[in-house]
Amino acid sequence: MKTSTPTVVLVHGAFADAASWSGVIAELQSHGIPVIAPPNPLRGLASDAAYIASVASQIDGPVVLVGHSYGGALITVAGTADNVVGLVYVAAYVLEEGESLGELQGRFPLSPLVNNLKQWTYPVADGDPAVEVTIAEEAFPWVFAGDVPAEVTKVFAVAQRPLAAAAFEEAASAAAWRTKPSWALVAGADEAINPEVERFGAKRAGATVVEIEGASHAVAVSRPMDVADLIREAVRATS
Repeated sequence: MKTSTPTVVLVHGAFADAASWSGVIAELQSHGIPVIAPPNPLRGLASDAAYIASVASQIDGPVVLVGHSYGGALITVAGTADNVVGLVYVAAYVLEEGESLGELQGRFPLSPLVNNLKQWTYPVADGDPAVEVTIAEEAFPWVFAGDVPAEVTKVFAVAQRPLAAAAFEEAASAAAWRTKPSWALVAGADEAINPEVERFGAKRAGATVVEIEGASHAVAVSRPMDVADLIREAVRATS
């Protein structure tokens, strides 16, 4: 039986995993909202977006896609799936069709994240190793999660999921916010994405915007109820 309440699909960003949504998931579940938080492969914008679109399209009934950080770029493309009825951006990149993360970031002063990335390599099937990045362990707490307790960020810093460096240069093949309603949460004290990048993308998309002053990039961890409230608003509006 199809449900009229959309299923919320939570898409984590780079340097994190689906566990970063734990507080948000608990809050949504307590309100009877169906939710899933799939793994984000973090290997490239087109392939990652195709994976998220595949997850969404296999859900019976409507879907609200929620993207944190780089996950915002993915839901912008994956949101064109037929059963996606809304988009929620959480401290996220909101790309235009044909735009890359690097191009959007390049319009504004760079965040401290950029100078605190550590490069690694990983094997690929067809030849030379590819480059992936994490946040330098000593910088991670203040760059990513300045309002999260230190004992938590020490664990997050060593459990990072790297992002393929090529993802910064890939252009978005679509902008689902042109045809789907959107909501956005701006983290006012974000040191990973310049908050101006978040504000610009949200305004361009015509999103309903909430700004949380003092919130770090890890706002879903530090302020799960605020994040869940915005998602619930999107669910109500699209039910």
